[in-house]
This record gives sequence, structure tokens and C-alpha cells, in this order.
Amino acid sequence: MKIGIGSDHAGFEMKESLKAYLSSLGMEVVDFGCQSAVSTDYPDIGYPLAKAVASSEVDKGILICGTGIGMSIVANKVPGVRAALAGNAHVAKLSREHNNANVLVLGARVIGLDEAKEITRVFLDTQFAGGRHARRVDKITMGEAGREEV
Repeated sequence: MKIGIGSDHAGFEMKESLKAYLSSLGMEVVDFGCQSAVSTDYPDIGYPLAKAVASSEVDKGILICGTGIGMSIVANKVPGVRAALAGNAHVAKLSREHNNANVLVLGARVIGLDEAKEITRVFLDTQFAGGRHARRVDKITMGEAGREEV
């Protein structure tokens, strides 16, 4: 699996740790930045990663900022992206099962590294349940395309 990962300055240390963790799981990791803890604007990282997910350049994405809110807002502006801010493994699991989320967003100032690793593992290991959930995700896709007859 090819995973895109990116963060602003607040998430830099967590991003670097998660890159190593993902590599240890056999994942191919593409780093979208930032490259240090120097102040960075989260949209400069979030948009390119979200576009890479939407275009299937990467299979899934992980974005990290201080709370996760900014990166969530940015990523969800890109059609085809369903970014989920997950503060625990249960939310990560449901975001995949029910919403077919393709970008995981983490708040580095809200959760610890061990929890972030567990959330990431669960997110990547969980499959979309389909069924009634597919109908709902399809309605999101139609809404993104400007079709009102959802």
C-alpha cells in the first residue's frame, strides 16, 4: 500500500515517527512535507496530499496538524476525498467501515504517539463495509459533482 503523509510544523515530529512506523509495516510512504518544525501553513501540505489521494497517486493519506481541524477542512475541499479526524481507534475504524474515508487526520497536540500509531494501524487495516453505507457514500460523491438529486 502506498501512503501519503504530511503535516504542518505542529505535527512534524509525529509525522516523522509515523513514517518510520508505516515503513516498518511494509508500506511505501510518500512525504508531502513539511520538512522541519519551522512554522508552515497547513493548506500548503494538505491540498497536495488530498489531490494525490483523489487522483490515486497514493492509496490513502494521513495528515497531521495541531488539532487536526485545519487539515480536515482543507482535505475535504478536494472532490473525491473523505477525510476523517480520528481521536481514537474506534472512530478510525468506523470512518473506514461506514464512510470509506481515504484520508486520516490526526491532532498532534491532542493525542500521543502511541495512540496515533494504533489509530493509524486500525484505519489502514479496516475495509469499507459497503452495503447501505455505499449508498450514502455515493450520495456524497453526487453532491460533490453538483448533482442535487442525491
